[in-house]
Amino acid sequence: MGTEPLDVKQSGRHAQTRMARGGKAPELGVLPGLIGYQLRLAQRAIFADFADTVGESAISPGLFGILVIIGENPGLTQQALANAAHLDRSTVVTVIDKLEDRGLVKRHAADRRSNGLFLAEKGVGLLRGLKRKVAQHERRVVQNLSARERAQLVALLQRILPERR
Repeated sequence: MGTEPLDVKQSGRHAQTRMARGGKAPELGVLPGLIGYQLRLAQRAIFADFADTVGESAISPGLFGILVIIGENPGLTQQALANAAHLDRSTVVTVIDKLEDRGLVKRHAADRRSNGLFLAEKGVGLLRGLKRKVAQHERRVVQNLSARERAQLVALLQRILPERR
């Protein structure tokens, strides 16, 4: 038996189909009381709303984060981006290739061994629009929380396994 985690693809659509056939909702046992389970449900809801919000731009939350980091740090090296985004270097190379192919990011030689990353003009415009949309999305995400509760939630989340971040 391997030590690799099992990746389970989930779809709310399938659960709704089973329920529509007259089946009883399955018991969830300890799951509703688990922090990880609740975080996963919240993440799924947040990512779905994010996708609806940004629409046809086909930018994921991860790609948005990459664009923000590059926009805030013109000339950043790929290694520094990997560190800031908590990604391995090979993943960053693939992501930058995709963004470069879409005309959103440019690489310029920073020195003989590394590239500096910059937003292309198209990337600057897209990011400006995305920031407005993401601000609307963020307001929806926290609409049921007071400002104090929101700050408290962020502070609590930052305390979960900080040594693994």
